[in-house]
Amino acid sequence: MDPPVIACNPYSSQIKDYHTFVWAVAPSNYKEGTSVNCCVHFQASYLPGPSAQQYQFVYVDGREEVCSRSIAFTFSAPKPLEELVTLEEEGQGDEVGEDMLLVIPRAQLLQSRLQECLKERAELLQALEVADQNMEREKGRRERDRSSWKQSHKELERKIGELKEEVREYREKVEEMKKKQKEVEDLGEALTEEKRALLAQKEANEQRIRELEEDIKVLTQRGLERETDLERMRERAKKAAAQKKEDEDEHKNQKLKMDQTEKELHSLSAEFQSLRSSLAQRDTHALQLRDTITTLTHKLNSAHRKEAANEVALSELRSVQERLNMSERGVETLRGELRDMVAQRDTAHAELHQARLQAAQLTLQLADASLTLREGRANWAQEKETLQQNAEMDKARLERLNDEIQQKEEMLQEARMEREKAVVELGREKDCNRVQLSETRRELQELKASLRVAQKEKEQLQTEIQEVMEYSRQLERRLEVLSDSKWSETVLLQSSGAESPLLSDSEDENPEALQAAHSSGPLNHYSLCEQPQADLLLPATPPPSPRHPSGMDVVVISQPAPLSSPHQPSAHTHAHSSESVRVCYYQVPILLIFAFPGHRTHNFFHHPNNNQL
Repeated sequence: MDPPVIACNPYSSQIKDYHTFVWAVAPSNYKEGTSVNCCVHFQASYLPGPSAQQYQFVYVDGREEVCSRSIAFTFSAPKPLEELVTLEEEGQGDEVGEDMLLVIPRAQLLQSRLQECLKERAELLQALEVADQNMEREKGRRERDRSSWKQSHKELERKIGELKEEVREYREKVEEMKKKQKEVEDLGEALTEEKRALLAQKEANEQRIRELEEDIKVLTQRGLERETDLERMRERAKKAAAQKKEDEDEHKNQKLKMDQTEKELHSLSAEFQSLRSSLAQRDTHALQLRDTITTLTHKLNSAHRKEAANEVALSELRSVQERLNMSERGVETLRGELRDMVAQRDTAHAELHQARLQAAQLTLQLADASLTLREGRANWAQEKETLQQNAEMDKARLERLNDEIQQKEEMLQEARMEREKAVVELGREKDCNRVQLSETRRELQELKASLRVAQKEKEQLQTEIQEVMEYSRQLERRLEVLSDSKWSETVLLQSSGAESPLLSDSEDENPEALQAAHSSGPLNHYSLCEQPQADLLLPATPPPSPRHPSGMDVVVISQPAPLSSPHQPSAHTHAHSSESVRVCYYQVPILLIFAFPGHRTHNFFHHPNNNQL
């Protein structure tokens, strides 16, 4: 059970709980929320009498809360104050050994001591007021410092917010740059695809050029063969003209036809020359295609170099991103330092509260209070210096961060400009590649059209050659008919004029009348494509003339009938890949048999491919 209490400032709800109470009046300089010392006097008549009952003094504030309690004590009976007290006073001056005993009442002694205590208390109160004033001034100065520190803290928070905003903007810019870089990479992939297509087109063009070169070689070989065939035909025409000159009267129509064939041959040679010129133009066009292909390869190599430059720009962007991450880490360190500063502020508040407690204790021990005040001032000065140093360091860090941010902005601007230049150059190169690709496609279309025209010309040439061959066959048939008619006339003449003299001048001029009538036999084939058969190489013996005896020497000119080729052009020959045309020209061997008196018969066989007799 708690002892009864003696209260200060009791309230109506608690009066019944106290033995007695006294109202404590606050001092004039009291401020709410601060600590202050005051004195309360209890009247002796209201206090309980001497007994063994224990009591407590309790202070109750205006909110009916018990602020403090004293230790338990008891009231005892007062001692008599009239007791005499002997005081021994030391002598003053040179009076050594002469001490004086003073006997005074105890009440007077206590009264003097009470006055001294009251005086000392007044001095202590005055010193406490001075200390309170100093504390107030110190508190005001601390409040001003705190306000300035709060202002600087707000400024730092504002700058940190601005830095966060700038970092966020930089992140957005980096994201945009990443997106643009991704677009550039997609564009590079598209360019690589186009490059692959161009390389495939280049390979196809080279293959086509090789095929065209092979076709040109085949065509030139055929042209040479045609030239040789034309030369042979010219020689044959000359020989035919020489033979026709011997029989001008009888073969005028044939001579005219041969002249027409020569004209056709000349036209064919002119067409062949035009074909050679077109082939030369195709060669030049193929060279131009090769030049365009080399230029395309150079441009593709330049595109490769530009892609390498884009990769270097990507590495620079990655380094910029790493620097941004470092700046973010610096911001995180600044946040940690800001938390440390907040903790220091909290510690400062705690120390201030501790200083207040120490100031409350200064009411009892002023010396200790002044010492603690000095220590608090020293700590505060040190903290102030540390705070100023931290503020200066923060300012220096902010300046460095601003410089780094400016450098990063410049680097980002340069990277952005380089990226824009790279994008513009890539666009230009892409346009150039597209234009060149369209030009190559157009040239390929023109080349295909020219190839179609050449194929059409080749087909026309084949049809013309077939017409010439048909015409030559018709001529050979006519010659066969003419030779048959001549042989029949010769046989009729030989049968009718058996008693006629030997050869007349007209017969000497017409050697065909002396040939043997062997047109009824089968004609053998002879051409340049096949070797002549053995029976054709044997001398043909004409039948004995009834006008001449068998033992007479005769001169016989044997001219076999024209031969035809057994190989006719077939359908698969015209459908060949190179569309070659095999042309077989027909040549007529001439067999001359001379018989001289008193000599053997000599056979002279002349072949167009053999210049020996």
